[in-house]
Amino acid sequence: MQTRINAIITSFRTNPRVALTSANAILGYIALVVFLAHLAVANNYGYFRDELYYLEDGHHLAFGYVDQPPLIGWLAGLTNLLFHNSLVGIHLIPALAVAVLTVVAGLIARELGGGRFAQGLTAGATAVTVVFMATGSLFSMDVLDEVWWALSAYVLVRLLRRGEPTWWLWFGTIAGLGLLTKLTMLFWGFAVVAGLLLTPQRAQFRTRWPWLGGLIAFGFLLPYILWNVARGWPTWEFWHHYGGLSGGGPVGFFANQLISVNLLNLPIIVAGLLFYFRAPAGKPYRALGWAYVVLYVVLTLINAKAYFLVPIYPVLYAGGAFLIERGVATARWRWVRLAYPVALGVSGLFFVPLAMPALPPAAYAHSYGTLSFLGNSGAGQNNAGVFPQYLGDRFGWDTLAATVADVYRSLPPDQQRTACIFAQNYGEASALDFYRARFPLPPVISGHNNFFLWGPGSCDGSVIITVGLAPQEVQQSFAAVQLAATNQCHYCMSGEYGVPIIVATQPLHRLKDQWPGVKHFD
Repeated sequence: MQTRINAIITSFRTNPRVALTSANAILGYIALVVFLAHLAVANNYGYFRDELYYLEDGHHLAFGYVDQPPLIGWLAGLTNLLFHNSLVGIHLIPALAVAVLTVVAGLIARELGGGRFAQGLTAGATAVTVVFMATGSLFSMDVLDEVWWALSAYVLVRLLRRGEPTWWLWFGTIAGLGLLTKLTMLFWGFAVVAGLLLTPQRAQFRTRWPWLGGLIAFGFLLPYILWNVARGWPTWEFWHHYGGLSGGGPVGFFANQLISVNLLNLPIIVAGLLFYFRAPAGKPYRALGWAYVVLYVVLTLINAKAYFLVPIYPVLYAGGAFLIERGVATARWRWVRLAYPVALGVSGLFFVPLAMPALPPAAYAHSYGTLSFLGNSGAGQNNAGVFPQYLGDRFGWDTLAATVADVYRSLPPDQQRTACIFAQNYGEASALDFYRARFPLPPVISGHNNFFLWGPGSCDGSVIITVGLAPQEVQQSFAAVQLAATNQCHYCMSGEYGVPIIVATQPLHRLKDQWPGVKHFD
């Protein structure tokens, strides 16, 4: 690495014009634009539902959580120390990650034998992929997962091309980091193994290196497994009840792929499949083509959300860019070298407001509100509202906290001293606990996912302010139930608009005895 850096510095000193137009420079320019674009919108709209949840995880550091491995919680703890969980601070991580993703995608093209145009086209296609644009603006595990897929694909291409089997150890390390991030890495690992077994590269398994790499990856996952064993497998229970696999069937899954990746990337995707399955230059890497096919089939069969497949597309972009670079080398087709990247860039600008919090809310509602169904479809959501869920769930949390704080202030002093808030879902619970620093709010508890494991704390259940529960539900546990307010919020998701806020007193049962019944992992 140091040798390469020294070579770049020497090249710049010797011929700065060449250095500034080199493949490395082009990848750097694209990554810088991506990073700055996400940084420019980092403070817009507000905290996303899941961001608040992960920040809550950061206050309960552990080797696992009900619905995700531990890395995102650890990063949340770090952002709290460094940035006090400011919007810009937490969004630095995904902005940097998606910039790295564009560079790694270009390096995959380089490793396949692609030149400057192929590398730049791959990075550009990655930069304008709608899902990457969206996840790059969210503090979540998704964008990190995408980086680990791309890095491990780069390592795999390198070891296949250069005959460096010891790089399986690097593959295992990166896959292990992926397993610490999101369990969808298991899909990628399965696809890679299947792809290798379907090609002559199955000979890799006759050596010890892929097995050692797999052992390393398992070592990263082992603490999470042990955490689950000690708690009765909550993650298994979560996935058993998970209602988020909503790909819309085979036709919907295919259509949503086009939305998720950006329709103008379709030519490079088709070229990528041709590269891996038809082109002589792609034959050594055919396992990657089969990995895509296997993933596509598996995810379609389990009706997964469309974006589950998206992390593999940089691999197709790299192969497709290689073929396109060769195809437009003649003077007759040279215009494509300018026209296609420009078209991709324009498409990226068009999709920015749909994927990122770029426009003021009123401007978005006026210009893009009718397109929100596209964002929801690509994300596997069926939410109504002006915004797609990944944008709309950034609105209204401070309003909810202020409304609940007003209800709490209206209580007699003796009830205020013993009151707690019980929220129906993790988004509401996380937001209310987060905004306790701004509003006078009592402790917050919930039975949803990680909040159930964190328990009722010091709450005795004598006075509970419920959020999101219907009066008839609350009446099953309390003799005195009063509807105190309903949440009113502008631009927020429909599921959070009008939720009841209830003051419940005179409990019929002890909270400690009722706690096992409030659990819902989904």
